[in-house]
Amino acid sequence: MAPSCLAPAAQAFDAIAADFDSRFTAWRSVEAQRRAIRADLLETYPPGSRLIEIGGGTGEDASWLARQGRDVLMTDSSPAMVAAASAKGVRAKVAAAEQFRELAKELSEELKFDGAYSVFAGLNCVTDLTSFAEDIARLLRCGAPLQLVMFGICCPGEILVETLRGRPQNAFRRSRRGDVPALLGGREFTVRYHRRRDLERMLAPWFELKSRRGVGIFVPPSAAEPWISRHPRLLGALESLDRLAARPLAALGDHILYRFERTRS
Repeated sequence: MAPSCLAPAAQAFDAIAADFDSRFTAWRSVEAQRRAIRADLLETYPPGSRLIEIGGGTGEDASWLARQGRDVLMTDSSPAMVAAASAKGVRAKVAAAEQFRELAKELSEELKFDGAYSVFAGLNCVTDLTSFAEDIARLLRCGAPLQLVMFGICCPGEILVETLRGRPQNAFRRSRRGDVPALLGGREFTVRYHRRRDLERMLAPWFELKSRRGVGIFVPPSAAEPWISRHPRLLGALESLDRLAARPLAALGDHILYRFERTRS
């Protein structure tokens, strides 16, 4: 697909695909948040589960889950990200909005998945998730979990870090409604900080919210890098606090892990 045909967010992630792993994977704050998310994925999906990942990037989580005995099909709107994932042996497909609709129609005639997931806010790049909900519902059996890791809308850690760094314009950006400008790899796109009620509305009637957990309540966001990576003992203590606060303080997470369930509708 020609770059000019890609959505702005896909163009941005295309631009950083080659450096994505070296830029983010080594950060200890990202590792800590990823551990929490992966623990929940393993708990939700037993070995042998057939899963589909939305916005899988370079395939780090899909390849890890495959090594844990899960069968994963990864999708992403960025061709460069899919190429990077494929190079790791991940079964991956390019699937922007219209392509995902066609893929859902195609796959729904062949099989039903045991679950679906999207991690690290890939779906915050989508303004309206109604079409996505209808499409992914085609692929999931009744009762199947759908786990979405989205940006939280009130992250004290980000407010603190951005204020201390003299970037007050970023400190409260998550409280803004509507599409919010973002910049990555020199490319402009927008993100939407979805509220819980908005997610429930957009995913109904195909999915029902069952639970949510905060990820990165005390563990700081990536804005605190590389400083926090130089303090592993402090980060370990914050990670322990996160495990205790994941449910009662879910709304304060850098990310929030929502667990929906496929309904009969």
